[in-house]
Amino acid sequence: MSRLFARPGDGRWRVGSGADAERFAGPIRGELLGAEGLAEQARALARRQRVVPSTSRAGSLARGQRPLLQRLEQTRRILESARASLAAAVDQGGDVSASGEWLLDNFYVVQEHLREIRASMPRGYYQELPKLAAGTLAGYPRVYEVAIGLIGHSEGHVDMDNVQLFVREFQRGATLTTGELWAVPTMLRLGLMENIRRMALRTVQRLEEVEAADRWAQRLRDASDEGPAPLATVLAGFVSGHPPLSPTFVARFLQQLRTYQTNFTPLVWLEQWIAEDSLSAEDAIARSNQRQALTQVMMANSITSLRTIARLDWSEFVEVSSAVEAVLRRDPTSDYGRMTFGTRDLYRHVVEDIAKGTGLEEREVAQRALDLAQRASVAPAAAGVADGVLDGMADGRAAHIGHYLIGDGRALLEAAARFRPPWPLALHRWTLAHADAVYFGGITVVTILLLAVTFLLLGPLGLTAQWIVLAFAVIPANDIAINIIHQLITLFLPPRILAKLDLEEVGIPAAARTAVVVPTLLGSVDAVREALEHLEVQFLANRDAHLHFALLSDFTDAPAPTREGDGAILDTAVRGIHSLNARYPAEVGEGDAFLLFHRPRLWNPTQGAWMGWERKRGKLRELNQLLRGGVNTTFLPIGGRPVQAPAGVRYVITLDADTRLPRGVACRLVGTMAHPLNQPRFSARVGRVVEGYGIVQPHITHSLAPDRDKSLFQTWFSGPSGIDPYASAVSDVYQDLFHEGSFTGKGIYDVDAFEAALAGKVPNNALLSHDLFEGIFARVALASDIELFEEFPSHYEAAAARQRRWVRGDWQLLPWIFGHGRAASGERHPVNIRAIGRWKMFDNLRRSMSAPAAFLALVAACLLPSASPWVWARFILATIAIPALLPFLIGISPPRRGISKRTHFRALLTDLSLGVSQIAITVTMLAYQTWLMFDAILRTLTRMFITHRHLLEWVTSTQARNAVALKLTAMYKRMAGGVLLAVAAL
Repeated sequence: MSRLFARPGDGRWRVGSGADAERFAGPIRGELLGAEGLAEQARALARRQRVVPSTSRAGSLARGQRPLLQRLEQTRRILESARASLAAAVDQGGDVSASGEWLLDNFYVVQEHLREIRASMPRGYYQELPKLAAGTLAGYPRVYEVAIGLIGHSEGHVDMDNVQLFVREFQRGATLTTGELWAVPTMLRLGLMENIRRMALRTVQRLEEVEAADRWAQRLRDASDEGPAPLATVLAGFVSGHPPLSPTFVARFLQQLRTYQTNFTPLVWLEQWIAEDSLSAEDAIARSNQRQALTQVMMANSITSLRTIARLDWSEFVEVSSAVEAVLRRDPTSDYGRMTFGTRDLYRHVVEDIAKGTGLEEREVAQRALDLAQRASVAPAAAGVADGVLDGMADGRAAHIGHYLIGDGRALLEAAARFRPPWPLALHRWTLAHADAVYFGGITVVTILLLAVTFLLLGPLGLTAQWIVLAFAVIPANDIAINIIHQLITLFLPPRILAKLDLEEVGIPAAARTAVVVPTLLGSVDAVREALEHLEVQFLANRDAHLHFALLSDFTDAPAPTREGDGAILDTAVRGIHSLNARYPAEVGEGDAFLLFHRPRLWNPTQGAWMGWERKRGKLRELNQLLRGGVNTTFLPIGGRPVQAPAGVRYVITLDADTRLPRGVACRLVGTMAHPLNQPRFSARVGRVVEGYGIVQPHITHSLAPDRDKSLFQTWFSGPSGIDPYASAVSDVYQDLFHEGSFTGKGIYDVDAFEAALAGKVPNNALLSHDLFEGIFARVALASDIELFEEFPSHYEAAAARQRRWVRGDWQLLPWIFGHGRAASGERHPVNIRAIGRWKMFDNLRRSMSAPAAFLALVAACLLPSASPWVWARFILATIAIPALLPFLIGISPPRRGISKRTHFRALLTDLSLGVSQIAITVTMLAYQTWLMFDAILRTLTRMFITHRHLLEWVTSTQARNAVALKLTAMYKRMAGGVLLAVAAL
């Protein structure tokens, strides 16, 4: 049995040992003190404590000495046993006292906090807490003594006021680390659990004494009814072998006898004998009531305090109490205090990590970072100005304290603190410094290994057969290799979270005025009403004086510049925008909240139709020109007035027509872009953003329709376990390893950076899919902790058609992959693109070839006489199955403790069923998908390389091609329907 606290008599905590000592141990209770007394007690505690050096702490923990967590496990077992005993007594009509009722009624609260303690106190975290070197709590974390000191002198009544007071006064003598401040609520829970444990033992002990008293009283009553002889025998047995004469036993025993007979003959003798041997009846009753009242008060206070702890905002407590926070808030740019709590906490954790590796106090490390920032603010560096700084942020970035904590200036801070990174951090930095070698080398090695295994399984092949196998197997093998490397990267690399300013409370400042735009096609009056309703919903979720909402609209394509119904469509849109502005008037001087930018149809010779210039890319390009004072745009005047954009718009949030902007997300996106470390720096020499980010891409989640409307296809493919190649999981890998994400067309961009990065880089009608291209040059970041929602296609044909459009756009990037793009003038010129940027473009082309490669490989399996068709077919099926089943395989081991086996098993079955369903659909649609991909690729390459108009029309519009496509579509519809019905039946 570990050491136990006894009731303090002189301000120090005494310790007993053994089961008997614990049964009679009192609560953690000292003299009840007011505010001044608590402050003095905290200061005295800080002066008295002695802390073990960090090396000794690590050594003791390595030997398994974790007494506090070991005692927590004992506490759990004791409380569960006490609850079972009390519950059984209640069922039998026993008297469990008020404290027992408190425990039974609130045992779920106790269980919740036990789970919370285990979750918030992992082994590594416990190791880092400074331990006491001497005293009754030697070996325990010093912050635990702080917690029980407060609990003991407040009778278990804990609230934010007395916690802040006690910690603040303690830190006048000894500064707590950031980790200790975060551990305060856990230590308070542990101390309160200790009190509850002791009161539970007292309650069970009282129950046992009451039951013993009732048994002896009943024996005496039964013997009295039988006669003098049996009564004398029982009395003799009581005198010789009675239980301990505790106050509770005596009071209950005498009470039971008095209720039997007022003139019970042995009663007077028993009272006299008990008084001589132990205590009088009056003293027994008084002491029993006093003990029971104290037990009830301590039990009630402890459970009530646990409830209070669960409600309190401990993040605010940490910031108010942190000495590091006080230093960091002196940031010369005044940006630190305007950041989100998560960003400030990230800064503090970096200070904490450096302090652990240097032996310096955290406050001193923070001061050195502040000194570096102050020197930079006095003498700002001029680096980058000659290279084409977009907005002057190269000067201000070095003056922000975060530059030395999470930015490129961290090496300067570590040198100033003489910090040597531990090997895990050194390995992490080496990986990031050699990201290209790690990523591409890993994919290459795994691909070669898979191909080698394939050739071994297939056996001896001729030279021609070997080349055929290699040609068909390399892409499927590469699919598996990429999935494996991506999973390993996300498993071992921590997610990279972007720093953010907190604008949700103060609102978006005028200097960061933002327009939320929805590029859309208006094909009918109903489509206009739907688009306006969608715009209003986004506005209501993100209202701000410096936030504008606009429709960027075109008419649908047509064979003529106008068609019937255009006037009604435009008139409905104009009246709808006016109605919204009248319903939600903007503040004086801020301009209208709702805007309409509509363009007419122009002739496109490449598409052979009248349409909006450059579709979505053209809308955004012309909007940017308009925001910067341009007048040469195709936007139509509205209501007889020239087209005007709100002045001073710095950022644009672009959404699709089916994208939803949840509440407060606009402010979070703007806060991310406006943070000093994220602001873009454009280099004219390399022609792209080289520091910071011109675009921030939030995480995109596919929202399902209601259960009554959603299809099986949506259920299988729209979740996080889906195998959509454009899912955000790929972007997580890029962000964590290369510090760049992939732009998918929904996000926020800096207007000036966006225009500077893309100016003159794309000729007209050259790019159908431009999002990835824009993200490469404007430099995009993935904000994985900011989420947008969009609908997923409800059936396979819609998803296939969407993917077909994407593939056509991806293949249009072929010239840029080889470094010879075309400028707006049409001339070819070399382009400066990072290796990862070229890979993103190439990877899209590779994915478009996955289905054709798998299908042709299956065909080759039947045609190659020297290869085993079954081995070959199993390999191809494995390339389809492994990516779909990876979530199931990884999820076999629970990600954390505390998950019930039933819940874990259900989650595994869900992942398995989704994976099997995806495999079935992919295999069923393999030939159809192959046809779609070949069709999209050939059409794109034809348009790129064949310029003769009649030949182009023949290649892309022959009746034979259309007839074959219709037949294949009908055939695979029937096949898919059969598979879907079979899977649904299972």
